[in-house]
Amino acid sequence: MISLYPHQQRELAETEGMTHVAYYHDMGLGKTYTGAEKMMRLGANINLVVCQKSKVDDWIKHFTDNYNDFPYVSDIFDLTKKKQFDEFIRCNKQDFSDGLDPCYYIGVINYELAFRRPQLKMLEDFTLMLDESSMIQNETAKRSKFILSLKPKNVILLSGTPTGGKYEKLWSQLKLLGWKISKSLFWKQYVDVEIMDNQGFPIKIVKGYKNVDRLKSKMRQYGCRFLKTEEVFDLPQQNFISMSIPSTKEYRKFKRSSLIEIDGTELVGDTTLKKMLYERQLCGQYNKAKLDAFRDIVESTDDRLIVFYNFNEELEKLCKIAWDYNRPVSVVNGQQKDLLPYENVSESITFIQYQAGAMGLNLQKANKIVYFTPPLSSELFEQSKKRIHRIGQQQPCFYYELICKNSVEEKIYETLKMRKDYTEALFEMER
Repeated sequence: MISLYPHQQRELAETEGMTHVAYYHDMGLGKTYTGAEKMMRLGANINLVVCQKSKVDDWIKHFTDNYNDFPYVSDIFDLTKKKQFDEFIRCNKQDFSDGLDPCYYIGVINYELAFRRPQLKMLEDFTLMLDESSMIQNETAKRSKFILSLKPKNVILLSGTPTGGKYEKLWSQLKLLGWKISKSLFWKQYVDVEIMDNQGFPIKIVKGYKNVDRLKSKMRQYGCRFLKTEEVFDLPQQNFISMSIPSTKEYRKFKRSSLIEIDGTELVGDTTLKKMLYERQLCGQYNKAKLDAFRDIVESTDDRLIVFYNFNEELEKLCKIAWDYNRPVSVVNGQQKDLLPYENVSESITFIQYQAGAMGLNLQKANKIVYFTPPLSSELFEQSKKRIHRIGQQQPCFYYELICKNSVEEKIYETLKMRKDYTEALFEMER
């Protein structure tokens, strides 16, 4: 029998009888347990979980560990594997109206693969659960269009950052919950916009929001439940330490001319995005002072360290420093997920690429995070902080931000702390 915290039991009790719910709970409050238990209580024969690629194995393990003895759970399928996918689709075609004991089938698939499996549109009377439902906030993306085209009987949405602070990005999730309001009417009623002219082209700029109390009331009506960490637990203090790193002469030259050759590589910033990309790299893998600052951190502690990075070249140089001190290394990125050293060795260093591991990982064995370079996404930045600051953490948490002086990094951190994505903010400034 699964054991739930009081706040999880309360949320389930208060959504009893609701078939469409969104548990917008702060990172670290156990949304996985709440969502999975809600799914089992809804009792659909067919259940589909859509999550990030890095979380597929975690969800399968969660159901296997906690619901293998649950009455009527017949099988749990990894839908990223073709044979298991085909079998899951065949299960959907069974006749469940024969009066025999019900059979529960659970399939888990990642967002990037789901929209490439049109057979999922054949599912009937099923429960759909989206882990990190903010992944469908762009309703024009292929994965969002596909998810919105499904016809589930029940819907469960899970997210710690459903909008990244932007209400206009809620529309697709609310539509899935059953609110039949057009996007244009949603914007008209709840989003304060200004139309600006850009060389003859109108551009819509979000200035703020209106009728917020009415919006929150409607969201509660459609099953949205918000819960913050401080409402539930007294977690240890978070401490943020900004370490100022000098920028290099190469960075200053590139900023002036948008052209430089470094380490045998020519960097040409001939577009806004390419210039920003190379400025970020010149603040990271090409900045010896920042690499030395990371080396100093490694020398100063034998505790587990979590390090967030962006680029493969950064990872290579950071791993070399870790190996210089015989520190066991774990890596989570798009190519691999190896957490064995993290789990088993107290002096390990775990390197995580933002897109692959800022969401969903439980890393509360560590209490120190190093941001070697910042992300551009405020959602990933906020999520990354909660990898260590969550249920089970007993020690104060420390976050080391290595920031190059007088560089794009200062602007990125400033924007992230306003909970805005830097790339979007950059283009707003240019417009």
